[in-house]
Amino acid sequence: MKRSFIALVFAGIGIALSGAAHAVDVSVGINVGVPGPVVVVPAPVVVVPGWQGDRYWDGRRYWDREEWEEHHHHHGRDHCPPGHAKKGEC
Repeated sequence: MKRSFIALVFAGIGIALSGAAHAVDVSVGINVGVPGPVVVVPAPVVVVPGWQGDRYWDGRRYWDREEWEEHHHHHGRDHCPPGHAKKGEC
């Protein structure tokens, strides 16, 4: 009789716990937000003084070849155009 009573108590506890487990609403969710926009910034363009194709950039404006030669050849024979002295051409 004692064994029957213990078995009945364990059965009752098991039924009670299973009902409690079903009564508890457990929800596990993972929320991932929308990622922000990706902004790609282009690298800055750096133009150094000197010849850029058939135009000369002096740091302020572009000169056409003929215009630059006309404007800069009034310095006499010892004038060396920018960049030429570094190359040993004057």
